[in-house]
Amino acid sequence: MTEVLFYHLTESRLEQALPDLLEKSLARGWRVVVQCSSDERRDALDNHLWTYREDSFLPHGSDRESSGALQPVLLTTEAGQRANEPHVRFLVDGAVPDTLSGYVRAVYLFDGHDAEQLDTARGRWKVEKAAGHAVTYWQQTEEGRWVKKA
Repeated sequence: MTEVLFYHLTESRLEQALPDLLEKSLARGWRVVVQCSSDERRDALDNHLWTYREDSFLPHGSDRESSGALQPVLLTTEAGQRANEPHVRFLVDGAVPDTLSGYVRAVYLFDGHDAEQLDTARGRWKVEKAAGHAVTYWQQTEEGRWVKKA
C-alpha cells in the first residue's frame, strides 16, 4: 500500500513548504508529480520553483510545456498524469487523484486557514484510510517544523 501523508499548513504557505519537501524527495532518488487544482496554480508554482531561493536549483517542468516524461518533478492538473513515472504524488489546493496505487508515497498539502481545503483533506483521509493506505497526519509548529499528530 501507499504511504499517505497529510501536511496541515498552519504557519507557512504552500510556496514556502513545497520546495523543501520536493528537494527531500529528489534526494531520495524519487521522481515526483505535483497535482494542482488549476492551470493558474500550476503555472504560478512553476514560476515560483525557479526563483524561490537564490542558492538552489530544483529541476522541474509542467505538462503545459511538454509531455513531462524527462522531468524529475512534473507539475500537472491531470489526476492520472504519470508521464515521468513518479514515485511520489503531491496533491495541493484540494486536488484529488484518480488512484494512489503504484506510488511509494502520496502527500496532501492543505492550507489550515481554508475551510474548503480542510473539508477536502478530511474527506480524503477517510477515503485513503478505507482503501487500506498507511495514513499519517502532520501539523506545523509555530517554528514551521512538522509534528506527527496521528
